[in-house]
Amino acid sequence: MKGKTLLVLRHGKSDWTTGEDDFDRPLVSRGRLGSRKMGAWIRHRKLRPDVVLSSPAERARATTEAACEAMGLSLKKVRWDERIYAAPAEFLLAALADCPQGAERVMLVGHNPGLEDLLAYLAEGELEIPDDGKVLPTSALAHLEVFADWPTLARGCATLVSVTRPGQVPDELPDERDARDEKGKGNGGSQDDERGPVPDHFYTQSAVLPYRLVDGQLQIMLIASRKATRWVIPKGVKEPELSLRDSAEKEALEEAGIRGRLDDEPMGDYDYKKWGGVCTVAVFPMAVSESVPEDEWEESHRERRWLDVKKAKRLIAEPALRKLVDKLERRLAKGR
Repeated sequence: MKGKTLLVLRHGKSDWTTGEDDFDRPLVSRGRLGSRKMGAWIRHRKLRPDVVLSSPAERARATTEAACEAMGLSLKKVRWDERIYAAPAEFLLAALADCPQGAERVMLVGHNPGLEDLLAYLAEGELEIPDDGKVLPTSALAHLEVFADWPTLARGCATLVSVTRPGQVPDELPDERDARDEKGKGNGGSQDDERGPVPDHFYTQSAVLPYRLVDGQLQIMLIASRKATRWVIPKGVKEPELSLRDSAEKEALEEAGIRGRLDDEPMGDYDYKKWGGVCTVAVFPMAVSESVPEDEWEESHRERRWLDVKKAKRLIAEPALRKLVDKLERRLAKGR
């Protein structure tokens, strides 16, 4: 017997520093990126839901909107249900019971601990607890196959197929057009005009080039990449609601835990390949005035390091970015 599909998505990482009430707490940039990445993964796995049930809290709403954009799913498919906000498992079951009975795939977007309690209730057998103790961390997606109708969900009625975290999703997802294009060659088959696994605006990014002068000598800050395999500068996808400059400033605080003065305009840009395309990164020099304490640094698992120009350039992979370091050094030497 083929079951129905239930996708359970926890909201992305939220920002505790804004002073907003719990309901209005927004996502940080990493939370938005994780949400988009999981949406791209859902599309890649051909699991687009027929209906989405979401908490209306700001962090869940933003997660849902970002994931749906990456999936290519209209927000008309979303039902904003107040019962899902900070809800126990029984409220989540009630929300699922009211979803359209013809829906074969449903996605539920909400909060812990209710979502993990729901998984423990629906999944047959005991849930395997990861080493970090988090069954469903922020932006994680649980995929269940459910062998019951939505109004009659009972304990153990589902098989937990997988739990996927954003860090487990490849940066370069195979473009689902490939197979269709091959299939359509030479027989008049239609071509799909979807770009690939991520929305177009992912390819427009901004970054800061952090610097300081120590005894008149220029130093550059580099940070470890997410997987600590190389040294990079703080950068990220340009947020649709922010300018390139403001988006770069936000990335500097979240990824490197630094504040400072940015130029009004980028000093240049560089390109790199990702997601089956080419990302263009606008680079803003930042004169760093503050490094926040680690307990206030959003991504304090990274390492940040001040380096002289020569060593920084040896560690930077992108030739165009190395040239921007040279450009900054010449500009500062001229007193600009």
